[in-house]
Amino acid sequence: MADLDFRNINTLWASVLVDTLQHLGVSLAVICPGSRSTPLAVAFAQASHIEAVSVLDERSAAFFALGHAKRTGRPAALVCTSGTAAANFYPAVIEARESRVPLLILTADRPPELRDCHSGQTIDQLKLYGNYPNWQAEVAIPSADPSLLAYLQQTIAYAWERTITPTAGSVHLNLPFCDPLSPISQPEIQSLATILADLPPPAIPDLSQLSIAQWSIPTAWQTTRGLIIAGVAQPLDPLAYARSIGQISQALGWPVLAEGLSPLRNYADLNPHLVSSYDLIIRNTAVLPSLTPEVIIQIGDLPTSRELRQWLSQTRPRTWIVETSEQNVNALHLNASYQRIPVTEIAPYFQDWKHVAISEYGQNWLALEQQTRKSIDRTMSQLDVLCECKIPWLLSQSLPPATIIFIANSMPIRDMEFFWRPNNQQYQPLGNRGANGIDGTLSTAMGVAHSSTQPVILITGDLSLLHDTNGLLLRQQFQGSLTILLINNNGGGIFTMLPISQFDPPFIEFFVTPQNVNFSILCQAYQISHLKISFWSELQAQLAFINKPGIRVWEINTNAQQDSEWRRTNLSQLCHLS
Repeated sequence: MADLDFRNINTLWASVLVDTLQHLGVSLAVICPGSRSTPLAVAFAQASHIEAVSVLDERSAAFFALGHAKRTGRPAALVCTSGTAAANFYPAVIEARESRVPLLILTADRPPELRDCHSGQTIDQLKLYGNYPNWQAEVAIPSADPSLLAYLQQTIAYAWERTITPTAGSVHLNLPFCDPLSPISQPEIQSLATILADLPPPAIPDLSQLSIAQWSIPTAWQTTRGLIIAGVAQPLDPLAYARSIGQISQALGWPVLAEGLSPLRNYADLNPHLVSSYDLIIRNTAVLPSLTPEVIIQIGDLPTSRELRQWLSQTRPRTWIVETSEQNVNALHLNASYQRIPVTEIAPYFQDWKHVAISEYGQNWLALEQQTRKSIDRTMSQLDVLCECKIPWLLSQSLPPATIIFIANSMPIRDMEFFWRPNNQQYQPLGNRGANGIDGTLSTAMGVAHSSTQPVILITGDLSLLHDTNGLLLRQQFQGSLTILLINNNGGGIFTMLPISQFDPPFIEFFVTPQNVNFSILCQAYQISHLKISFWSELQAQLAFINKPGIRVWEINTNAQQDSEWRRTNLSQLCHLS
């Protein structure tokens, strides 16, 4: 192991840890400043094959690491000092579990003899994140004993493995360090350099999944009244994912209801039975009897649509859930059987099937999709005022191919589901849809962009952006291209869609919570370019510059009350077809 640091016992221990992570292929360490984590920070800063990024705010750092993992499928190392610093990782730990994203958390700590005695900057860090990590442990006090260094290697390798398999998520290792924390020389440790220089690297864990050779296609899938529901999905290989679902759909002759935060809408030619306007169609109660399925195949989590969820709760079709994790994703408590295998491994079972003509049941769905989509397109093309709803519709036809779109929660994700138009541009939609919070939206998008060669556009409301403006502190270390499309309606526009909006006070003050921030001045403080968009043509013209490196903010001012009224009127009308 070539990168070991023998200056003292802590530098040796930390360098073995970091060298092990390098051997396992970890490429990014996100490090928050602090004293107790000094050995880890020094070791990562010296690593030859790991990029070390310093981030002031722990919550932002954790979501930045989460964004990296969303893009690469592999965990970043996330480092902080002792005390409340580690508590700020908690929201990202929750999101990592709920959205099944790998995250390796390394919290430095005081040794046991300095705990529970008011020694300063010390809290109980054991099992700090409750049941959310896949695995959690406290590592031994640093030692130069070869058997304990081998233990450290194996522990780190196992922790890395558990972030990825059998279900991706976080792993928390608590690492106590005694003084000296700085790389002060200890001659007795330096004398071990020759003995320990040949410490063998750990074995790389085998991440291959179990074979599905014994799997067979359920006979219930032979029905002509079946639906495939493709929910939120952020696969590392969206082309293979979309092709697999298209293959199954055409073999069965079933329509596919595809959520906006799914790659399927951006590979439309692979899915000729695609239905994107299901939320609007279901609002037309006159057509529902002809659309009720006997069987559904739910792939991953359900779509965001409340209308779809309510309809499925009422009709309660027999359900098969294709989900690789061990988690329960049967949110509606349907009569469901799990198929715990990737959809890409199911598809080959249909390769010898002839494509069947879609049934009359499926034709009903596709006819309604075609008519509703025409109604959406006609309405949007005539909408000249700056309205939130038109943004995803316009972007779905205007962004450069293969752009990564990060969608904030609340209204942007819902407008994406309502209006994102099917295309063949291979866009890659991402979002934090595990716990559905607004925490860390900007930082996650920055982590995605930092780990990407393609441009990234973040579509966010003002409150989501303000909740995470500390993410802009990353701008000095940031690499890549991130365009922040800020929809500024001065508050929580989503609440105008809820019954509480009829009760003011307290509605405006405690729900909408307008902040009245001048974003131009905010961007100036961070030395980030800001542009106010006043016309749709101006937005389309600016998209030509989305590949430029760095961070930029394009602000679109909208009226939350007017947009809410537009949705109330039009979401019901777009599906009532003549």
